[in-house]
Amino acid sequence: MASEPDPDRLRALEDRLQKVRGKEPPAQTHTAKGFSQGEVAWRMVIELATGIGLGFAIGYGIDVLLGTLPIFLVIFTLFGFAAGIRTMLGTAKELGRKAEAAAKDEGN
Repeated sequence: MASEPDPDRLRALEDRLQKVRGKEPPAQTHTAKGFSQGEVAWRMVIELATGIGLGFAIGYGIDVLLGTLPIFLVIFTLFGFAAGIRTMLGTAKELGRKAEAAAKDEGN
């Protein structure tokens, strides 16, 4: 069975190949300027699911305490859905403002 490749040796080999090709190796950065589209999508999905989940939990808890099982469960689940949508829209506006600011900075 083959063992896992050594990352240090692979990095050194890549550096040597880049020098032979005449290019400098790209600088390794661990921080990114922005988020990828996938990360933004997952953030919004999580915000929506959290809103629905919290609304469900609160509604179910109130229904169990009062003995009115489906009423508050449905109401608070819908409130949670609305809160999740509102949070998602706020995130979209924030990211839009950041994109506009970045576009203005690049244009100057």
